[in-house]
Parts: sequence; C-alpha cells; structure tokens
Amino acid sequence: MPWHASLDLHYQSASGRTTLQHRHSGPLRILKSLYPEGQGICHNVVVHPPGGLVGGDTLDIGVRVDSGAHGLIATPGATRFYRSNGPEAAQRVRLQLAAGARLEWLPLETIAYPDCMARNTLSLQLEAGAECLGWDVCALGLPAAGEPFVRGVLHQQIEWPGVWLERARIAADDTRLLDGPVGLAGQRALGTLWLASGTPRESAAREALLEAAREALGSADASVFAGATSPDARLIVVRALAPQVEPLMAAFQAAWARLRRLAWNTGAEPPRIWRV
Repeated sequence: MPWHASLDLHYQSASGRTTLQHRHSGPLRILKSLYPEGQGICHNVVVHPPGGLVGGDTLDIGVRVDSGAHGLIATPGATRFYRSNGPEAAQRVRLQLAAGARLEWLPLETIAYPDCMARNTLSLQLEAGAECLGWDVCALGLPAAGEPFVRGVLHQQIEWPGVWLERARIAADDTRLLDGPVGLAGQRALGTLWLASGTPRESAAREALLEAAREALGSADASVFAGATSPDARLIVVRALAPQVEPLMAAFQAAWARLRRLAWNTGAEPPRIWRV
C-alpha cells in the first residue's frame, strides 16, 4: 500500500518569539523547536521515518509564516525516490509567507534512484516585505555505489507564480540533456538556490548580493560549476552542477551564509543537523 503523508507548519510571532504550530497525517513528523540564535528564529527538522518514496507514495508539506516570524527548516537525510514498477511518487512543498515574514528552506538533497518515477515540486507565495532563502538539490543515481541513473524519470519544478518558473523533465535515456554541453554536461548533481523577496530590491542591493554569492562560490571545490543571476528585481538565483552532491552542497552552504549575513544582517548559525 502506498504512503500518503502530509505536514502543515504554521510559524507565528509574539513578543519577539517565533513559535511553531503543526499538524501531521501519515509518516511525516517535525522535531522539537530549537533556538540557537535566540527566540526570534525557530529551527526545525522535518523527518520522514520510512526514509524514501516508492511508486504511489505522496508527501505534502505546507508551510505558512506569519508577519514578523522567522522559521528555518532542515532535514536529517536525503529525500529518496526509489525504484518504481510504474506508479509515480511525488513530493509537493508549498511555502506561503505573509508580509514581513522570513523562511529558510534548507533540506538535504533529493536522490533519484535508477528506475524511479518521481515528481518533486515546490511553490512560493510571498507578500510584500517577505523573504525566503532556500535551495533544491538533486543527485541522479548512486555513483559511489556503482548504480548510475540509466533508467527512470524525475520531474522537477520550482514556481513563484508571476515571477519565476523552473521546470525540468530529467529522463535517464535523454543523453542530450544528461551529457550534452548545453545540458548537464555529464554531471550528476544539480542544484538551485534562491533568495526571494516580496518587495523588489534596488539595483545596488541586488548587485551586492550577487557579488557576495559569487565570492562564496569562488572558494568552492574545483569540481563545482556555478553561477549567480538576478532574473527579476525580487529574486537572486544560484545554479550549480557537480559530479557528486557533497561539493555542491558545501558550495551552497557557503553561499547561504554570505547571503544571509548581507541580506538580513544576521549571523550564519548552521542547523544543528548539519553537524551530526
């Protein structure tokens, strides 16, 4: 029987403290709230006890952040799309931020196993003054285990209606996409990092953020190919490719720290789960 799980997270702010209310159905949980940076920023970890999705499984995660609240969400392990005998597995994430809210969406990577039939989507909704810093990282196959991505399909989508749409169908037999010089060029880890703002930024502020991201990427492992752009006055985007996910994730963590400090004038306290 397939698993159908949902998790609704609601961050609220009162007297300078961010708190979380949540509801869940099925095998999807949230760990206790932590405050390593003070009461204003609430850190949480989303846990999926089965550890992965098979054909027919569905995970629905909805996050709402009220005005003045600041949530940070991480995961303890990768999201794994396992082999399927036909049915599609899906993860759907919805992030909704009220005016003046902040959210950091920082999960570990998604792994597309050989023979998977998978769909991974994320949607953003930001009111004026809201800001979201997050990423989506994907690894195709299990190269370290000698299991390349030679069969299967992964659909990826990130959408901010009216502002930004990134959509891909990654099929294991699409060698032009996977190995072509204008595609993934033989790399098997890919990622997108974003800093989204409900209010447009001035040109000088965007240029400073782009420069900070590029400086962080400049110290990344030589195997990482990355670049930062601003396709809209409300958006900073970093895209990266690498042969394996570990150097790409390290590059994104460095870029996250630089963007966070510059955009919000805060420190860069990494989620505790990153050090486990």
